[in-house]
Amino acid sequence: MDYNPKVFSKMCYGVYVVTTWDRGKPTGCVVSSAMQLSSNPAMFAVSISKNNFTASCINQCKHFAINLLAKDQSTDLIQKLGSTTAKRVKKFDGIPFTLRSRLPIIDSCLGYVNCKVTQTVDTDSHIVFIGEVIGGDILAAEAQTMSFADFEKNANGKMGTNSPAFVE
Repeated sequence: MDYNPKVFSKMCYGVYVVTTWDRGKPTGCVVSSAMQLSSNPAMFAVSISKNNFTASCINQCKHFAINLLAKDQSTDLIQKLGSTTAKRVKKFDGIPFTLRSRLPIIDSCLGYVNCKVTQTVDTDSHIVFIGEVIGGDILAAEAQTMSFADFEKNANGKMGTNSPAFVE
């Protein structure tokens, strides 16, 4: 194939934290691939690396939440949830969260969308989880949503290797 993979980083992506449950404990990861598929019924999709522990947790739990991050969100939160694995650390230690529609929602996020998985699509490296919306709200109406460009600026371009936009 004849393409420059760096072109992917020029696309407009958001930065989100997808949360779910791991045997009764909250867990989650940072994603850049989340999108609304339809409005009636309201459906969303997230793409998560098969190497990411959160993918196996969503497969078991059958529910996920998309936490929308604010443009000025702490990069410490993003680094903790994006560069560690819940297999080895308790990712939510020190991160305040509230249960909303029975899913863990990060208190400092600007809004959230909770979904029940209705379908999965298996790709070579990622699983796309498609879910019907079962809850959601805006928690900080004045905040602006973080873009991937904002994240790169705030975190000096550090991105996890499981990100679909990662380029060596």
